[in-house]
Amino acid sequence: MEQLATVWRAMVLDRDPDADVRDLPGVAVRWADSRFAFWNCVTLTETGVGPDLLAERLGRAADIMRSKGRAGFLWVFEDLLDDEARAGLPEAAGRAGLTLAFSGTGMAGDLLPLPEPTHPELTFVRVATEEQLRAYADLNSRAYGMPLEDGRDGLLGSTLWKKEVHAYLGMRGDVPVTCAGAVEADGRLFVALVATDPRWERRGYGEVVTRKALYEGARATGLTRATLHATAAGAPVYPRIGFVPNSPLHFFALAG
Repeated sequence: MEQLATVWRAMVLDRDPDADVRDLPGVAVRWADSRFAFWNCVTLTETGVGPDLLAERLGRAADIMRSKGRAGFLWVFEDLLDDEARAGLPEAAGRAGLTLAFSGTGMAGDLLPLPEPTHPELTFVRVATEEQLRAYADLNSRAYGMPLEDGRDGLLGSTLWKKEVHAYLGMRGDVPVTCAGAVEADGRLFVALVATDPRWERRGYGEVVTRKALYEGARATGLTRATLHATAAGAPVYPRIGFVPNSPLHFFALAG
């Protein structure tokens, strides 16, 4: 959760210097009001949350989301909740006007240094130009079933993604087919926006480009521990690199 709050502060302010970035009691807001829904984020931040406090925090988060012009997600890390609140989360979310969009898993690991990654079908290019950043955005849009303009709205024009994120494209010849980024955050490398073109899945591309981003990030920073938030679809990839699942993670959207 702390890694999310740290990284998303930078990502959201990079997208819009006037973005809504606030740390409220029990709720962190990281909201760029971008067409790229992942840059519109609210997350719960307290530990040991019981049912009554959960209901209050979910209601506050939903109110914030309703006040915005663009859709986004409330991120809930299960391990912040006590057993009773965890069991009642779906019903409590429903009462707050929220619906489960998808689930995932937080992961971390002391996994670096890695050997330099290679793949017989790919070469790697670090994102440094607007054209490469557009390709990175388009891969994420395709992977997550979004219109291309949504991903481009989130990433085009970013200095952070071209300068500070170790963002890599995996190329088949001249065609970008996969991507991953790693960025320094509070003594960790945080992996973000891993995506593979659906036409090129199940070839090991996502794993190897993630390894590339981590390898280059570790070389540049000297960091050896990494964290990420995996969707259910991507989760099987990361333990092969050395990540260990910790907290289940749920993404809620406004209902209706």
